[in-house]
Amino acid sequence: MTDRPLTLMAVHAHPDDEATGTGGVLARYAAEGIRTVLVTCTDGGCGDGPGGVKPGGPGHDPAAVARMRRRELDASCEVLNISDLETLDYADSGMMGWPSNDAPGSFWKTPLEEGAARLADLMRHYRPDVVVTYDENGFYGHPDHIQAHRITMAALELTELTPKVYWTTMPRSAMERFGKIMREFGEDMPEPDPAEAAALADIGLPDDEITTWVDTTAFSGQKFDALAAHASQGENIFFLRMGKERFGELMGMETFVRVQDATGAALPENDLFAGLR
Repeated sequence: MTDRPLTLMAVHAHPDDEATGTGGVLARYAAEGIRTVLVTCTDGGCGDGPGGVKPGGPGHDPAAVARMRRRELDASCEVLNISDLETLDYADSGMMGWPSNDAPGSFWKTPLEEGAARLADLMRHYRPDVVVTYDENGFYGHPDHIQAHRITMAALELTELTPKVYWTTMPRSAMERFGKIMREFGEDMPEPDPAEAAALADIGLPDDEITTWVDTTAFSGQKFDALAAHASQGENIFFLRMGKERFGELMGMETFVRVQDATGAALPENDLFAGLR
């Protein structure tokens, strides 16, 4: 037996991803006394600048944006009661196909071996019992999300650790619901072209392929506040338009696919730490 606390490590690409995909579980498990470790891989410099100025636009300064987003990330971590924040500080690669993909120091161009070695060192230090990151497509095809997946899985191979490993996902039933809600709250949003609509339809998984459903309803207010802490990106965080009450009704369940497990915990499960306590 050991007095080492049970530990959750979430590996995310950008400031604000921790709140969007895992804010509920981070807040819930922190409240249960579990150590929560957040690894944020990039500096977020391809986010919106002050006044909503877009990357590449007049006055957009990636270094200044990165500093602003670090302050917001610290505030989000405080809201979620995250125990430990580790930042790898690679340059934000931007969306797939942007020139920033190939910029010196971008996360997308970072050799896999380098990123994996740095993350493996953190895993050896914190010895997580549960690791959460994205699937092979980074959930929706963002290069930094894909790279976060790659370095996480490679780092695990470099260590002797055998944590439970999860990839974030969404049930297709929820994606359909979100599509309706987006139309309700975003009347001014243009209709997506057929290619975009098809891509959105492929996000997430059929409900019966999801292994793990974690009820975080009691922590949805913290999740909303963590998202709101990333105020500079508010234009891009659709969920903030709902208001806290509606957000809580719709965002109370976080879902995952379990891809590694040494506990034998039965599936489906409702706790990332099933079999560990």
